[in-house]
Amino acid sequence: MKNSKKDYYNSFCSHIYVEKAALEYPRTKQILSHFKHARIIEIDHYKDVFCRRGQKYVLQHKSQNLILAVKTGTLVYPGAPVCQSFGSEHFYYTSCIMNCIYDCEYCYLKGMYPSGNLVVFVNLEDMFDAVGELLKKHPVYLCVSYDTDLGALASVIGYMQEWAAFAEGQKDLKIEIRTKCANLPFSNLKPSPRVIYAFTLSPQAVIDAYEHGTPPLTQRIACVAQAAAEGFTIRMCFDPMIYCPNWKLHYESMLNHVFAEIDAGKLLDVSVGTFRVSQDYLKKMRKNEPDSAVVQFPYQNIEGVYQYPKDLAEEMEQFLTGKLKEKIPIENIFLWKET
Repeated sequence: MKNSKKDYYNSFCSHIYVEKAALEYPRTKQILSHFKHARIIEIDHYKDVFCRRGQKYVLQHKSQNLILAVKTGTLVYPGAPVCQSFGSEHFYYTSCIMNCIYDCEYCYLKGMYPSGNLVVFVNLEDMFDAVGELLKKHPVYLCVSYDTDLGALASVIGYMQEWAAFAEGQKDLKIEIRTKCANLPFSNLKPSPRVIYAFTLSPQAVIDAYEHGTPPLTQRIACVAQAAAEGFTIRMCFDPMIYCPNWKLHYESMLNHVFAEIDAGKLLDVSVGTFRVSQDYLKKMRKNEPDSAVVQFPYQNIEGVYQYPKDLAEEMEQFLTGKLKEKIPIENIFLWKET
């Protein structure tokens, strides 16, 4: 009998590469306990596997392997100009995990990384210490889930819970955990104004076409509603907005569903922004995904950032913000603008 397509790929994390420097970390042993049948391979440095030449990102992502490593050098970075600071003067991000288990066609990680495998840095305390040094100078707004989806990995890696616990003890720290996950472990989490759970929401048509492996809109909305009802600090992110046929109908239908289930008064704020990506990333994305409509769209290059033509971007953003203003105070709607 002819094999199905999935038979050509290994199971998730069938192989786990572990840096020698990471072997004795308690987190390494905890993570490995979830993958008792995986083949463990010792390596000198994660880049020997993650950054080697000739990798096929799209194929690797279909059967991702795991790399456990110790992060050195810079541990906390200034926030990127294509990302929203939400009015924060001291905006940073950190990357404790590289790559995502979801497979969104438009994800900039596909242009940023040479490999589709996951890297988990097990020395989380070093990142906590780096944030602590910044806090000695000024308050910090920190995004911890830009280069992965910590929520989707919460049951295995648990870094979302650890970041939340760390933030709770830091008076001048506020963190954002952005996710498309619809199964967050709220029973193991404590509501806190210092931890913002930011849910990315898209119309179901966009999810079906481009956000492969992610939960459907109905489940994401139910998760947001639960979190808001239990007192967690919630941000809804309609970012990136993706152009598609009948986009106005799809986005209006999504908002109707959202506010039929979620009490707008319980939200911290919302963000809105159309798709944009670095010119260097898009070049690699187009090479990796030649048949993707969202990747191959004829974007305009504005000072090194590919985005929708100005008129289309403004129409999309103004349409959505106009609808949101019917439910949410204007001062709580953050619109991305290139700086």
